[in-house]
Amino acid sequence: MGLLDAILGRSKPVRPDLDQLFAVPSAALTLQAATGFTPTGRGSVCFAGAEGGGFARLQEDVRELLDADTERGGIPVEFSRDAYGYTWLLATHPADDTAGLVNDLHAVNTMLQDGGFGPHLLCSLISFRDAEGRALALVYLYKRGTFYPFAPLPGDAEKRDNQLELQVRGALGDDLRVEKDLSRWFPVWGAPGL
Repeated sequence: MGLLDAILGRSKPVRPDLDQLFAVPSAALTLQAATGFTPTGRGSVCFAGAEGGGFARLQEDVRELLDADTERGGIPVEFSRDAYGYTWLLATHPADDTAGLVNDLHAVNTMLQDGGFGPHLLCSLISFRDAEGRALALVYLYKRGTFYPFAPLPGDAEKRDNQLELQVRGALGDDLRVEKDLSRWFPVWGAPGL
């Protein structure tokens, strides 16, 4: 960043650091100890779709890579589109295989980034539940290189449990790079896997 950028208040955007995803398995242990939330084994990646054969081929490559273990009992990945036109890839693993789930999500992000579709990546999320059945997601913002908790209240009211989100932020502050700007804690209503 140059002097002119500093004077004009411009800052360099944070470069994505996909390796931050590998901190989730240990953060999951901290989360469980602090709040009682455990991984569900479900996670997803959200990206803006792109037109063209290159993107369609890349999507098929992702499907082939992640579905390679379906003959040994693995669960096939699912693609879906939300009401805003974003594409979601849902990966499912046994609940106790958070590391395997994170590896799959990292692979998807890396393939899209390396294929030139990094600007289309929006977020990845890993889903958790507590004994009461409350949902929680750790959301990784690709363009910011940070995480934030998202805790929807039960029901269709599209309301969040802000107190729980702040509690999770406090519990995971040493384990994950948590997004400091609360205005960037976007809701991901109806996200696959949540």
